[in-house]
Amino acid sequence: SSLLLMSGVVVAVGLCRRLARRRLYSRPLLFAFLLEMFSTFQICACTNELSLLGNVEPKPHTALTLTYGFTVLHGLTLAGSACNPCGTLQPMWGGGTSLSMGGLKIAAQFVAAVLARVFMHFIWSLEMTEPHLGALSQGCGSPMQTTETQAFCIELLFSVVFQLAVLRAESVNPKYRVHLIALLITMLVYAGGNLTGAIFNPALAFSLHADCFYDKFLSYTLVYWIAPCLGKFLILYVF
Repeated sequence: SSLLLMSGVVVAVGLCRRLARRRLYSRPLLFAFLLEMFSTFQICACTNELSLLGNVEPKPHTALTLTYGFTVLHGLTLAGSACNPCGTLQPMWGGGTSLSMGGLKIAAQFVAAVLARVFMHFIWSLEMTEPHLGALSQGCGSPMQTTETQAFCIELLFSVVFQLAVLRAESVNPKYRVHLIALLITMLVYAGGNLTGAIFNPALAFSLHADCFYDKFLSYTLVYWIAPCLGKFLILYVF
């Protein structure tokens, strides 16, 4: 049921993206906003559902396999969308995207994060499958299972590794690049998922753990927003 749900989200987002291209291509600002919002919604909604499957046996093989598979699927279906505020900073820094367009895309990413969370909470409230039972009663299921300093360093390091890999993989054939990026993300999730969740995406972090931001805003902002953005700026400065 969870796989069908996530597949349905992918199909619905694909249809929405195609419709936006046909009807709104002549309105670039609205088109860019909706395209980024739909794409980020897909990643946030699917990752919210995947977060409930972490305890499915055999552990952690099932969760890692699904992470790899859906990361490849996202890469194949969401080409041209950043889906990550850190990724939007690169063209803004290099002058390839205006400040207003970059801000519009980042706003779209956070709007999508909120919409995905609301949508998934509605689906979970229906309790259609066993993983959904009690999902809404967890509150702040904190992914930070280490000190704030260590969590900051881990998210910073993972962001640097990921962004560096993305830049170095630009010359690789796209059909192989998505698998390389998916494999790297899976490895990072395996290495640090039990410590910080290995998110390195501010919009996704907010969608997954909004309750934690409400409870410990400064700590979670530092670890899940500032650290990934700082990692991105370090890579841009080096290059």
